Amino acid sequence: MPTDVYLEVGDKRVFACAFDWPGWCRSGRDEEAALNALGEYLPRYAVAAEHAKLRPPSKELQVVERLPGSATTDFGAPGAISDRDAERLTPAQARKLVALVEAAWNVFDDVVAGAPAQLRKGPRGGGRDRDKIVDHVYGAEVAYAGRLGLKLRQPARGDARAVAGFRKAVVEALENPVADARWPTRYAARRIAWHALDHAWEIEDRSE
Repeated sequence: MPTDVYLEVGDKRVFACAFDWPGWCRSGRDEEAALNALGEYLPRYAVAAEHAKLRPPSKELQVVERLPGSATTDFGAPGAISDRDAERLTPAQARKLVALVEAAWNVFDDVVAGAPAQLRKGPRGGGRDRDKIVDHVYGAEVAYAGRLGLKLRQPARGDARAVAGFRKAVVEALENPVADARWPTRYAARRIAWHALDHAWEIEDRSE
């Protein structure tokens, strides 16, 4: 079966995201570039699917919806929430989303563990080093948790127990969403997994 994809169309950037595969989102300057990037990243995303003990999604992409983008889109993050994201999940769908979020964290942890502390810089010397990226990901997840109705403190880098506790709370919120959550579960899972994988792949690409 083809993979259902939506396009989030901003003024400067377009995101292509798989509805049912959290984390599989890539962007480009236009719709064609975004879809091409999504397809090119399937082998890398398949690693996350393997962690979740799932078959990788189909490489055949089917655009089922186009959403207007925003400043968030153009800044570089998928920020649009579709009507489909608000639909009630079946227990099987919820388990799949959670498994893929946890898989994204596992991929991120594995990449960080094998990466050098100093990463290759960009052409103008830009780019965070490994530990700064880890802190950034943890900090962003505090904000994401807030959208799920949680008030959590950022775990310290290297504190495996605190990180595990933080992630457990996020998983429980995904599995049992509260009424006043600002993000629906499907979108929250997509955003959390995308951010972890996006930076895992960045670290891989910039490792010496």
